[in-house]
Amino acid sequence: MQGMSAIELRGVEFVEGEFLVKTLETQEELTQAYRLRHRVFAEKLQWVPPTEDGQEMDMYDLWGVTVGVFGYDGMLLGMARLLPHSGKFMLEHEFGALLHQGYAIRKAPDTAEITRLAVNPDIQDAKLSSRIMLGVLKGIYQWAVENEIRYYYLEVEHRFLRALRMLGFPCEPVGPVVKLPPAEVGAVAAIYDMVRFDEENGQRRPEFLDWISTLTTPAGTVVTGRTSTFSQAVPALA
Repeated sequence: MQGMSAIELRGVEFVEGEFLVKTLETQEELTQAYRLRHRVFAEKLQWVPPTEDGQEMDMYDLWGVTVGVFGYDGMLLGMARLLPHSGKFMLEHEFGALLHQGYAIRKAPDTAEITRLAVNPDIQDAKLSSRIMLGVLKGIYQWAVENEIRYYYLEVEHRFLRALRMLGFPCEPVGPVVKLPPAEVGAVAAIYDMVRFDEENGQRRPEFLDWISTLTTPAGTVVTGRTSTFSQAVPALA
C-alpha cells in the first residue's frame, strides 16, 4: 500500500558493499517488508498482534515510504519505513505515551518519522547483522538528503537508542522510557537532527561522515558530499 504522497518524494538506490540499498517499489518488495515486519514486531517484540498471513501492515503504509537493504539474491535483509510530515506520525497516535506531557510534535516539511526499523532476525552472524543495519541507517540518511529532511522522529528499544548514540547519531529523547505491553519491552521516542549529525561527526568521526555521505550508484558512479547541505540542484538519484 503506497499512498499518493509517496509519488512526490524522491527515492534512493545505491550499492553498499555486497548490498543494494533502495526505496521499495514493487509489490514483491513490499510483501517482503510486511513479512519481515511481522517477524520482528509481531513475533519477536510483540508490539503488534500476529496475523494469519504473516504480514504486518497498517494505515501508515498508505503514505509511508520504505527503504530496504537487499542481498545479491534479491532477499530483503533490513528495512525502515519513513513517514513524511504530510501524513500522521505514529507518535501522534500509537506511541503518544512515549512523549513528555505537553510535548508539541514538529510537523513541518523538513521533518519525518522513522518507523518499523528492522533487520532479519534469522541472521545469526553479528557482524553481518551490523553491516545490514548500517546499510539501513545510510539509506535513511540519504533519503533525508534527497528529500531535504533535517529532523527525524523515531521510536525504538531503549538499548538500541544507546547504540545509535554510540555510533554517532545524536538522538535526543523526547519522553520517558515506557514498557510497552504485552512484551513489556522498554521503548523510547527521540528526535534526530541531520545538521547536528554532520557537524559532530565532521569533527569527531570524519571518516564516518565521509562514508555515509558517499554513494555508488548501480551504474558505478561515485557521488560524494551528500550531506545535509547537499545542493538539490544536483539531479536526483531515482
